[in-house]
Amino acid sequence: MKKLLACLLAGAMVLGAVPPLASADNAVTRIKDIAKVQGVRSNQLMGYGLVVGLNGTGDSNKSVETVQSIVNMLKTYGVTVSQGALKSDNVAAVIVTANLPPFVREGDTIDITVSSIGDADSIQGGTLLQTPLKAGNGEVYAVAQGPVSTGGFMAGRGGGNSTATKNFPTVGMTPNGAIVERTVEDDLGNNGRLSLSLAHPDFTTASRMAEAINSQYGAIASAVNPGRIDISVPSYFRRNVVGFVASIEELPVMPDKVAKIVVNERTGTIVMGGDVSVDEIAITQGGLSIRVQKNQNANQPDPFSYGTTIVTKNTDVTVTEDKASTIVLPATANVSDIVGALNAVGATPRDTISILQAMKAAGALHAELQLI
Repeated sequence: MKKLLACLLAGAMVLGAVPPLASADNAVTRIKDIAKVQGVRSNQLMGYGLVVGLNGTGDSNKSVETVQSIVNMLKTYGVTVSQGALKSDNVAAVIVTANLPPFVREGDTIDITVSSIGDADSIQGGTLLQTPLKAGNGEVYAVAQGPVSTGGFMAGRGGGNSTATKNFPTVGMTPNGAIVERTVEDDLGNNGRLSLSLAHPDFTTASRMAEAINSQYGAIASAVNPGRIDISVPSYFRRNVVGFVASIEELPVMPDKVAKIVVNERTGTIVMGGDVSVDEIAITQGGLSIRVQKNQNANQPDPFSYGTTIVTKNTDVTVTEDKASTIVLPATANVSDIVGALNAVGATPRDTISILQAMKAAGALHAELQLI
């Protein structure tokens, strides 16, 4: 550790002369990569259905919901059966989920995910019966039906004493398995205004985005809060809102970097931004070593005496305290240089994490330290 601290001191003295990183070193990205248009989003759909045609891998008769669902379905076709006479091992009750993308129209198809909710062993090779998919408001927006592909299998059922399973045969997908029956209406720019939402709200980034838009189209954008920018669509773009949004998304902007360090103590991973600064700080490292040693000694009696040999056990305790090493680190440009110096001298991730935590507790580390 003395060698480690000495190398750290030498590296910090050299790095102390390095000027702070200029803002020009920050990454420039597109507005499209850090923000999205408000209202342009997906909607979650869900429905309850039945998968039929299974080869004895469906729900057992203990799944009351499956038996009841089969009876109710058959009643709609004029077939009346008793629940006790049904064997449901070729049928599985499932939950069907899907995402309704923005701007889809009636007749478009979307992918669906089919998941068993009973005690079925596999839904491989089954067919999903017509299942209405509802949104959170209770309205039906799509109808799903079709063969289910699980991407897995289960072998050895029935004949052998063991089974072999690959992936998850109780969850499957059906590409283009649902037909959109209802469209989520959008009013993108119809009232002459639209808004952008930042993926990570930040005052500086929002202000820079508004300035980038205004420099291109005039005073049409304003940062209402760190997470939203309101934009007035120019009159000459009223009939081409899509082209206007596309031009805004391509504008370059320099997002502000947050001084933050993320530490994963389980894996020893440290991720940090480049704007993490460190004040002048002194670090003292000392060690205490305690050694306990047991010895056996044989005590002989005097010559020509009638005594006997006695074996005694002696315990020696030695305490050694290493001399503490104290160093002073000058204020450096960023903490990534310090971590680089620690890595260069072979410091373990735990040593680096402990030093960073101590620097944060001392108030010398100007960054948010997050442990995951």
